[in-house]
Amino acid sequence: MSLPASSVRRRRGLAAGLPDFPWDTLAAARATAEAHPDGIVDLSIGTPIDPTPELARHALSRSADSPGYPLTSGTRALREAIADYLSSRWGAERLSPSATLPVIGTKELVAWLPTLLGLGSDDLVVYPTMAYPTYQVGAVIAGCRTLACDDLDELGDERPALVWINSPSNPTGQILAPDVLAARVRTARARGAIVLSDECYGEFGWDVEPVSVLHPSICDGDYEGLLALHSLSKRSNLAGYRAGFVAGDDQLVAELLAVRKHAGMIVPGPIQATMITLLGDQDHVAQQRTRYLARRAVLRPAWRPQGSASITRKGRCTCGPPGTRIRARRSTSWPARAFWSRPVSSTVPPPVGTYDSR
Repeated sequence: MSLPASSVRRRRGLAAGLPDFPWDTLAAARATAEAHPDGIVDLSIGTPIDPTPELARHALSRSADSPGYPLTSGTRALREAIADYLSSRWGAERLSPSATLPVIGTKELVAWLPTLLGLGSDDLVVYPTMAYPTYQVGAVIAGCRTLACDDLDELGDERPALVWINSPSNPTGQILAPDVLAARVRTARARGAIVLSDECYGEFGWDVEPVSVLHPSICDGDYEGLLALHSLSKRSNLAGYRAGFVAGDDQLVAELLAVRKHAGMIVPGPIQATMITLLGDQDHVAQQRTRYLARRAVLRPAWRPQGSASITRKGRCTCGPPGTRIRARRSTSWPARAFWSRPVSSTVPPPVGTYDSR
């Protein structure tokens, strides 16, 4: 007995419930900018454009002979390197290597964390009002409820399952003061939430030094319910390698590892070896900071006439008075006018990641 072709069960695909991919929405603005006689200055995606450090390329080459399957947990040497880095650079005390885990670029972890932790329709995920879109996407993939909120005291009786913190912020660059960060962690914990701290831009705090949630001044030396996410994409110009890691609560890390083993979420062996080399070196990070600061110095006087913009001490660009919403001035250059035709938030990131020639 044959069934008609139309008998295939109809379904609603996961993609149907997701928002439009953010950069796809910029296609019209990009086309307008590309038509400008001087060409486009593309600041839409914060992708590194400076060379991958030579020591990274050498480490990758040395590890190229890698015929066997790598460990999902990461090698012992890598987990120790992650723990040492978080201790020496971010002040994490008594962090066990077993409480660390490499990931295939931090974005995949952000997108899958609610699912990997077994959350669902009864769970609420809270993230900042100006935030990396993938916080929301990860919650939607898991079927969770979502809420953009900067003040956890406004949640009423809600008890969120996950609370995202992002300092330095993407996209605003805002750095939370230590007392504010500690208070936010305490409030989230008091509500029974797991705190996820996206610290991928931590090396680029400019005039204000960021603090990790793993620092004892923030967490009182207790990592329970805390996970800090770090990336080598910006720190080490390694976005093309897809290398990041998560650390904190050892039980949560073990839970993530157990699921990721089954799912095959494995960082390739040569990438793991490269991460070890880079995490043990801060010189290349200092060199990259110097490059970005030089571009920031060029940007400051160039940006200010376009809508009275300034770069705050914390490293973000503020267009107009704090808390206002602006439209670009008539005097703003033609392609920018096309892009900023809608009201935008008063705070935007400093575009220091573009080629010096542009």
